[in-house]
Amino acid sequence: MKFMKLGSNPDTFQDDGNEVSIVATELVSDVTVRIGTTKFYLHKFPLLSKCARFQKMIPTTGDENIEIHIHDIPGGAKAFEICAKFCYGMIVTLNAYNVIAARCAAEYLEMHETVDKGNLIYKIDVFLGSSIFRSWKDSIIVLGTTKAHLPWSEDLKLVSHCIDSIASKASSDTSKVEWSYSYNRKKLPTENGLDLEWNGVKKQQFVPHDWWVEDLTDLDIDSYKQVITAIKTKGMVRKDVIGEAIKAYTYKKLPSLSKVSMVHGDAKVRAMLVTITCLLPSEKGSVSCSFLLKLLKATNLLKCGELCRKELMKRIGRQLDEASVSDLLIPTVDGEATVYDIDMILSIVEEFVRQDNKNAQKHNGGEVDGHVQAPSASMIKVAKVVDGYLAEVAKDPNTPILKFIHLAETMSVNSRPVHDGLYRAIDMYLKEHPSLGKSDKKRLCSLMDCKKLSPDACAHAVQNERLPLRTVVQVLYHEQTRASAAVTIRADSICVGSYESSRSGATTNTEDEWDGVMAVEDLSLSKTTTKLDDADKNHCNGKISTNGKAKGGTTPKKAALGKMTMPGKGQSGERSSSDSSDSAILQKLELPKRTPSRSTKPAAA
Repeated sequence: MKFMKLGSNPDTFQDDGNEVSIVATELVSDVTVRIGTTKFYLHKFPLLSKCARFQKMIPTTGDENIEIHIHDIPGGAKAFEICAKFCYGMIVTLNAYNVIAARCAAEYLEMHETVDKGNLIYKIDVFLGSSIFRSWKDSIIVLGTTKAHLPWSEDLKLVSHCIDSIASKASSDTSKVEWSYSYNRKKLPTENGLDLEWNGVKKQQFVPHDWWVEDLTDLDIDSYKQVITAIKTKGMVRKDVIGEAIKAYTYKKLPSLSKVSMVHGDAKVRAMLVTITCLLPSEKGSVSCSFLLKLLKATNLLKCGELCRKELMKRIGRQLDEASVSDLLIPTVDGEATVYDIDMILSIVEEFVRQDNKNAQKHNGGEVDGHVQAPSASMIKVAKVVDGYLAEVAKDPNTPILKFIHLAETMSVNSRPVHDGLYRAIDMYLKEHPSLGKSDKKRLCSLMDCKKLSPDACAHAVQNERLPLRTVVQVLYHEQTRASAAVTIRADSICVGSYESSRSGATTNTEDEWDGVMAVEDLSLSKTTTKLDDADKNHCNGKISTNGKAKGGTTPKKAALGKMTMPGKGQSGERSSSDSSDSAILQKLELPKRTPSRSTKPAAA
C-alpha cells in the first residue's frame, strides 16, 4: 500500500480519553473547535495560516478564547485532526484508507494554494495522481471509501478518477499487467506464479484475462455498477469475461444463490438483483444459462419486478439449449397450487422457439424445395429437456392437464426424433392422475407419435394398463409393420449374402444389426409375421432350409412382437369400455395369448 508522510514536527496532540484533544505546548489555547462530541483546544495562528474558512470565522483581534462549532465537515473529527496537525507542521501519514476523508475535509476548510503555497489540497492531489491512482489495489480501496464522503467526493471528481483508473487497468493488455492482484480460482501452472524452466531458461508467465475479477467483489453494488459500466464503455474486455466477473460478484454477495437454495432478503437484496440483471452483457453466451436461471429463481422468489423477470426470461430463451432439467425447476411463489412455475417455463420455451424459427428463416428461408426445414440441433436438445421437465412436473398431482399439453405442444412435431421421453412423461402423468377421464387420456396420448417409439418403449407400452386401448393398438400396429419390414429385409440380406456366408461361415452384419434392434424381451412374433417369414423362405429359392438355417450359416434369431394381456370381463377401467373398432383391429392383428411364464414389465418411472 502506498502512503505519504507530511510535516516534520513531532505529534503533540494528546487525547485525555474524554473526546478532548489538546496540543501540548507552552502557549495557552485560544480557540476551541467542537466537532460533534469531540473538542479540540487549538491556537489561532496555525489555523489562520492554512485555512481560509477559519479566516472568515475567527477574528484576528482580541485575546478572548473563541469556541467554534462545526457539524458538517466530511470525515468528521478524524479528518479534521489530520488537517489540524498539518497546520501545526506535525507528522501526518496519508494512505488509501484516509486520503479521501482528508481531501474532502481540506476542501471544506479551504486549504488552497491561494492561502499558502504547498497547502494540504495540493499535496494530497499530487499523492493521488502519482501514487494512489497508479496502484490497482489502492484505487479499489479508495473507491470503497468515497461513498462515506458523498457528495464531496463526487463533486471533487475523486469517484470518477478512481473508476477511470480501475477500468483502464482492467482493460489493459494482459502482457502489460505488472501489478499484484488477487486470483484464487483454478489456474494454469504458469498462472499460479510457478517458476517453470525449460532447458534452464525461465518461461514467460501469462496473466489470465479475468485477473481483475476477484478484486472487484469487495466493492458495494453502486461502485461496482459504475466500474463495470466504465469497462464496457472502453470496449477492450471480452463480453464473456465481463459476464464471469458479474457472476463472481453475485456469488460473493449472495452465496445462497450458488447453492441453489432459497434466497431471502430485503429491499437491498432486491435492488442488487435488479442492478446485476441490468449489468449483464446483452451478447448471447456471455453468461451461462444455468446462472441466468438461478437469477430468475431468486428474482421470482423475492418479487423483484416484472421488468427484471421478463428481461431474464428473454435472455434465457436465447440460450435455452444449454439448460438442464434441474435448472428449469423453479418453484412457484406463495399461493400457487403447483410445485413448480410451469407458466414461466412455458414463456421461456416459447421465446426460444420464436428465436429459433427466426434464425431458421434468416439462414434457410424456412423451407427448402417445398419441404419443412429439419429441426436445428438446439431445437432437438431443448425438446429433450422439455420432455424431462414434463416428467418432473407430472409427479405433481396439482399439475393441470391443459398446462402439461400446452407445454408439450410448444415444441414442433419434428423436434423429437424419438418420443421415448415424451412417453415417459405421459406415463408418469397417468400414474399420478389415476382419476383422469377417458377423453383426457386420449388427448394426452395423442401427443406422442407411436412410430417414433423405440422397441423398448413399444414393449413397455403394449403392456401398460394405464394407456388407452386405442393407443396400445396403434403401438402394436406400427411395431408389427416395422417388424414385418425388418424381417423382409433380413431375408433378402440372407439371400444376397449366401455366397459370402458359404465362404466365411459367419453371419452377415445385417443379421447382427437386426438382432440388436429387434430382440426385445416379453415380445414374440405374431401369426402374420410367421406367415411372412415362410414367404421369405420361398423367396430365397430353397437356400434356407425348413428349420430356418442358412446353408453354411447360423440360425437367424426371431424378432419379437409385442404381447398384451386383454382385460377380462371382470376387469374395470379404460380398456373394458373400449369401443368395438379397437377390438376388431386387435382381432385382425391376431394378438397371442399371454404366457403364464412371462411377467409384465413395470411401468416407466
